[in-house]
Amino acid sequence: MKELYTSEMQNKRVTYSNILQIDDDSDDCELFMEALEAVSAANYTAIYDPVEALRKLMQKEINPDVIFLDLNMPIMSGLEFLTEIKKEKELKEIPIIVFSTSQLDDIIREAKLYGAHDFISKPNNFNDLKRILSQYTFSV
Repeated sequence: MKELYTSEMQNKRVTYSNILQIDDDSDDCELFMEALEAVSAANYTAIYDPVEALRKLMQKEINPDVIFLDLNMPIMSGLEFLTEIKKEKELKEIPIIVFSTSQLDDIIREAKLYGAHDFISKPNNFNDLKRILSQYTFSV
């Protein structure tokens, strides 16, 4: 298995094999899953509701290595989710990568201030998404 470097953690070899995506857009999740399957053998779970995701994490129903988190969601925003998960002793160390259409510097700074490990703007094409995901996961 090949280990790759992430953009934020340059000197640490970081790859993930158990991925949780929290995004209210099922089409985005399907595209993410297809790109992930093309580049990785990682386990993948999608949850469309951040409140449900937080509950499942707190009750240890799921145990991801990393969370890819959308920011713009109804009921609980990505930033609100970040705030809540960082309060939980057993969950706060899970790396969270914000995966959002937002590209504003203020939003990126705010997400990192709330505890995000990295910020990725959702790419416009499938090959770019595969390239991005290959940086975070074990290769097939």
